[in-house]
Amino acid sequence: MDVKGGVFVISAPSGTGKSTLIRRLLNELDRLVFSVSFTTRRPRKGEVDGRDYFFIDDAAFDKMQAENGFVEWVHIYKHRYGTGRAWLQDQTDHGHDVLLDLETVGAMRVKEMFPEATLIFLTPPSAKALADRLRGRRKDTEEQILIRLQHAKHEMEHWDSYDHIILNDDLEAAYINLKSVFVCARTSRERMEHIARAALDTFGSFPNPALFALGKYKLSQLKN
Repeated sequence: MDVKGGVFVISAPSGTGKSTLIRRLLNELDRLVFSVSFTTRRPRKGEVDGRDYFFIDDAAFDKMQAENGFVEWVHIYKHRYGTGRAWLQDQTDHGHDVLLDLETVGAMRVKEMFPEATLIFLTPPSAKALADRLRGRRKDTEEQILIRLQHAKHEMEHWDSYDHIILNDDLEAAYINLKSVFVCARTSRERMEHIARAALDTFGSFPNPALFALGKYKLSQLKN
């Protein structure tokens, strides 16, 4: 029987290991897709429309905005990025769980539009541990690292708006905890209710079980 998919949002300060965990999750879980955003920027070399992004012009983006076609959107430098409402709905209607990687502002917008969405916050054990990870990547200057830490503090202040908090002090343990959120969600009462009800309905033609206790029926009668 068909089960409708769910919407999942994961947020984390930069350097917390979010991208590594997401890649593994997408490789190991079936029926899980990563959200494909709409963007007004031009494709970069190797990017494919519909796989990496949906590339549209400003007029098309304006039209989608006017028609409330985005679950959330953001303006970054000269370009805009947004999650399409119709695309997201189509994915979940076809039984796919959709994973969105968003900052806290975008996550709150998704929760407003999809109250049943599951919000997951990935946290480092401490500011020092995060700073050490950022320095260990050797991608940023010390000034850039300080800016990232300031932004991380801002993101961390919203932890209590999330449904699940996952500590990434150990990558393997963090992955097990993250995966368990999806496994549990897929067997939740809300998602499985129609299947349980359908199974119960198949018992409608059977005699009242109380009659067996009274000796009115024998199990052999059910086999015939």
